[in-house]
Amino acid sequence: MKQLLTWPNMLTGLRFAMIPLLVVLLMWEQTTLIALIAWAVFALAAFTDWLDGYLARKFECETVLGKLMDPLADKLLVTAGLIMLIPLGRIPAWVCLIIIGREIFITGLRGLAASTGKVVAADNLGKIKSNFQYYGVGLLIFPLNVLPISYQYEFARGLIYISLVLSIWSAVNYTYNLRDIFVETS
Repeated sequence: MKQLLTWPNMLTGLRFAMIPLLVVLLMWEQTTLIALIAWAVFALAAFTDWLDGYLARKFECETVLGKLMDPLADKLLVTAGLIMLIPLGRIPAWVCLIIIGREIFITGLRGLAASTGKVVAADNLGKIKSNFQYYGVGLLIFPLNVLPISYQYEFARGLIYISLVLSIWSAVNYTYNLRDIFVETS
């Protein structure tokens, strides 16, 4: 039996713990300092996504718990960021709704697969989608007056729109690749 308390699993737990802090920071008035701290929290949490995967593969300590909880932590981090950016006027609510709807659908699909004994880890398309979301949300959190980019938020929204297309594409891909579970569970 593999140990559950591995470094990758602890990093995933840390990512879960950072989400409420991010939400609180994005609820406050967005001064340059608060926005920088919020961005740092988001960036560190996003970095733990890469780091836990790297460590799990390098030291061969991947666990079923990690395969299930890591994507959930990623989804919650991005979802929290997107939702908190709506009242700041940085992202349209409909974009968030589609992205979050896809995440709920994929989580349900993973649960259905798990009921048949299959653990579904993130695929490459999902990882690319996540990277676009991380960079997009990160730039939308980052204070506008710090970077010399005049169209920072427009560029960031472009990244989110690309991630929206990738979200839909990967949902179709997951559904197609897991089509046999619909037969097994009926």
